[in-house]
Amino acid sequence: MSSEYIPVALKQLVFNRAKGMCEYCRSQAKFAIDPLVFDHIQPISRGGKTIAENLALACQTCNNYKYTKTEAPDPVSSQSVPLFHPRQMVWQEHFTWNEDATQMIGITPTGRATIALFQTNREGVVNIRRVLVIMGDHPPD
Repeated sequence: MSSEYIPVALKQLVFNRAKGMCEYCRSQAKFAIDPLVFDHIQPISRGGKTIAENLALACQTCNNYKYTKTEAPDPVSSQSVPLFHPRQMVWQEHFTWNEDATQMIGITPTGRATIALFQTNREGVVNIRRVLVIMGDHPPD
C-alpha cells in the first residue's frame, strides 16, 4: 500500500465497486479478520496511478503479500505469470471454490499463482469462511 493520498470519493467508489470485499481472497469487510485497504494494482513504483482503474479493495494480508509484485510463478509450471488484475480479469475465470466453499482453487496459471503468493487459503480466512458458510453468508455473490 502506498502513502499516496486517495480522495474519499474515490475510496467510496472502489469500496462500492468491490461490494465491500477483498477483490483477491473475497474476505468481506463486515466479517474480515484484516482491515481492507486500497491496493494500487499497478504499483506506484512501477508507474501506477491513483485512479479508479488502478485501485482494488484488498485485505491487508493480500495487499502485504502482493506488495509491488505484478507477476508470480505458477506452482504447476513454475513459469512467471501475471497476478490476478481485478480491473482487467474476471474472478470466476481464474478461481473457484472447493466443495465446501472454504478454500479458493486456481483454475488458471494466474489463479494458481495469485492464490500461492497471497496465501488466500490461510488458516484464519478458511476458518471464517467455514463459519460464514454455516451462516449462509459465504461464498459472496
